[in-house]
Amino acid sequence: MAISKVLIIGAGLMGSGIAQVCAQAGINVLITDVSREILDRGLKNIVWSAGKFIEKGKVKESLESVMGRIQASTDWRNAPEADLAIEAVFEKLEIKQEMLKKFDEACGPETVFATNTSAIPITEIAAVSKRPQKVLGLHFFNPVPMMEVVEVIKGVRTSEETMRTGVDFVKKIGKVPIRVESDVPGFLLNRINLVGYIEAIRLLEQGIGTVEDIDKGVRLAFGRRMGPLETGDLVGLDVSYGALTAIYEETKDVRYYPPQLLRRKVTSGELGRKTGRGWYEYNPDGSKKEK
Repeated sequence: MAISKVLIIGAGLMGSGIAQVCAQAGINVLITDVSREILDRGLKNIVWSAGKFIEKGKVKESLESVMGRIQASTDWRNAPEADLAIEAVFEKLEIKQEMLKKFDEACGPETVFATNTSAIPITEIAAVSKRPQKVLGLHFFNPVPMMEVVEVIKGVRTSEETMRTGVDFVKKIGKVPIRVESDVPGFLLNRINLVGYIEAIRLLEQGIGTVEDIDKGVRLAFGRRMGPLETGDLVGLDVSYGALTAIYEETKDVRYYPPQLLRRKVTSGELGRKTGRGWYEYNPDGSKKEK
């Protein structure tokens, strides 16, 4: 099944990023959220980001052409036309299940449903759908326009046809698909990455290294563009906390139990770049404050 029209629920960083890469690949997008204010903020992010891609010659079309493929609305009037419906809402099972129920009601019979969860098993989210065979995971990484990989995750009842559709879609938008054949919480890449993130936080808690030195060492020794704590601020401490909690509750594996310092920061609202403070402090433009 070729994807030419995509419905995206959620106009935050992930939803707007997915909308951008779809539009840049020639796919028409309907992006929805609960308020016009959130939608306008998401569109502003797309204009800025797509403009940078065009300025650097990575996208050959005009900004007007890219933005012309994106329709933003607070209603789902055109949802039945979508070939693929993607939810990119908060990382909470009940909220994501509610989106799947709405997809069942609003979308056409052939529409494929995708969840952008980073850790919650696809089978649990799809359990409320009337067509679980058409539900799969498409785990995009933040920032979506920059990150090359997308995990394509198979739930227990996801059909092979749905998986092939997901893989083909990921290739069409210029990303590299990684198939995840078993529906374990955290999937493939987060299971690897989050263990290192937790260890970095524990080393910080124990006073063994500073935030700056931990990140600097990882960048220089392992060739990563960002250290684990910098990455945590970009992703959002609440998002990582939600992913860790989902994995731990399912597996009871203590390796994934959220460290105390992470729990305290989330409780206090220090969630990373989006709140101006996480492991680092940030200026209004998102740049780090110099110490």
